[in-house]
Amino acid sequence: MSLNDTLKGLVDTVDGALGCAVVDVDSGLMLGAHHTVPYFTQAYIDAVAAASVEMFRGNTVRTVENLLATQRGEDQESSIQEIQMTTDNTYHFMSIVPGKQNALVVLITSKKANLGMGWSALRRSLTEVAPHCP
Repeated sequence: MSLNDTLKGLVDTVDGALGCAVVDVDSGLMLGAHHTVPYFTQAYIDAVAAASVEMFRGNTVRTVENLLATQRGEDQESSIQEIQMTTDNTYHFMSIVPGKQNALVVLITSKKANLGMGWSALRRSLTEVAPHCP
C-alpha cells in the first residue's frame, strides 16, 4: 500500500476528516497527501505544511528547547511530539512519527469530528505511515 493510500484510509476512517498529509519537517516537503476538499489547492496544502513545520521546528521553538536544555544541562533535542490546533471551523491533529523524527503527520477535520476519534485514528496510523518515511 502506498503512503497516499494509507492517508486515504485515515481520512476515510474519521467522520468529518477533510485531509491528511505527511511532511518532512527538516525540508518542509510534502511526502504524501490525501484530501476530499476541492478548494484544498496545492498552495493551501503547502502553506499548512510550512505552518506545521514552524510549530514543531521553527526558530522560536528551537530557542526555547535550547534554553531548557541549557537549564537542565542536557543536549538540545526536538521535544515537541504532538500538537492540536483549533480554528473557527477545523481541528488540526499533528504528530511526529515515532522513530522518524523528521516526519510529521497532519490530520485536518471539521469540528463535527470527535476529538478522541481524531487522536485515536491518527495515532493508529503512525505505524502504517512509518515505513514510507525516510
